[in-house]
Amino acid sequence: MIRLSKSCLSHLEKSAVMKVLDKEYLGMGEEVQEFEKALTSFFGRPAVCVSSGTAALHLALQAVGINNGDEVLVQSLTYVASFQAISATGATPIACDIDPDTLCIDLKDAESKLTQNTKAIMPVHYSGGVGNLEQVYVFADRHGLRVIEDAAHAFGTNYMGKKVGGFGDIACFSFDGIKNITSGEGGCIVTNDNNILQTVCDARLLGVKKDTEKRYLGERSWKFDVSEQGWRYHMNNIMAAIGIVQLDRFEDFSRKRRELAIRYDELLTDSNINPIQHNYNEVVPHIYVVRLPSGVDRNNVEKQLLRKGIQSGVHYQPNHWLTKYKKNDKLQVTDDQYSNLLTLPLHPDIEINDVEYVCDNLLRACQ
Repeated sequence: MIRLSKSCLSHLEKSAVMKVLDKEYLGMGEEVQEFEKALTSFFGRPAVCVSSGTAALHLALQAVGINNGDEVLVQSLTYVASFQAISATGATPIACDIDPDTLCIDLKDAESKLTQNTKAIMPVHYSGGVGNLEQVYVFADRHGLRVIEDAAHAFGTNYMGKKVGGFGDIACFSFDGIKNITSGEGGCIVTNDNNILQTVCDARLLGVKKDTEKRYLGERSWKFDVSEQGWRYHMNNIMAAIGIVQLDRFEDFSRKRRELAIRYDELLTDSNINPIQHNYNEVVPHIYVVRLPSGVDRNNVEKQLLRKGIQSGVHYQPNHWLTKYKKNDKLQVTDDQYSNLLTLPLHPDIEINDVEYVCDNLLRACQ
């Protein structure tokens, strides 16, 4: 079976985990601090680790003051985590349409949905691309909004010569099992805003003030104060140990992901299948998404591929279709494009000949 996605692990990650187990200190400690320092070096500005990408989004929103009655602009074509992080603060996610080329947020549609309650915009870096991120910041500045980037797909991507996460307001990353690097589960928040960083550090440990410093030393606070709502969102040493190794291996991972995506592009050129276009000199792809020809039955294509030992998937069912977030609004591009989107296998453990096999069978299934 050629898997759609998977964790790509070696003996190095397993050895790192065993060292943590042998120390018998599994909670948040020096390995988490080491991983944060490595990520800070990678991004060129401070990173704080948490238990998941969803936790990162939730804490970032809370830290900028998003609360009951507020609204956050976000594209509907994203994993439900983006919407759940917003609604977890008591705010309302406002589903926006997407640009038909990049599948990132459509700022014209977003502007039409501004109200006096709009406090932030959450651009989702779909499949590793960021769309016109510069214009997102121009838009946010014009309307007085905070920007919380959902960069779960974009670890390692560059934009205008800068690493995503290395500039801008706040960027949130995911390190779950199938992301560009993994820590098993986990995520991080990256920003230069010291108030946000301190708020996140406290909130990830149930709001216990300054407990982070104690945890790094293998200690904890027995006498403390809590003034804000907190959550049990900290990363643990087992996760961090995996993440440290994965970050060391990222150069190889990113090169392989780019090579595979470029080969997909080459094989699908001049066909009636339309890949989402990226500049792979800048983008490190998390997923490889294509648009199937109009009139082709996606379910049938998926079944044909599976019979040939090829997993595929769909990223994502629009959130404005879900019961919790359903509204009467029609998002024309999202609604039209969703039924034609298909995600093909992409991860560092597949080879070029696997990509060729996938494309051969995909083209046959679409005839």
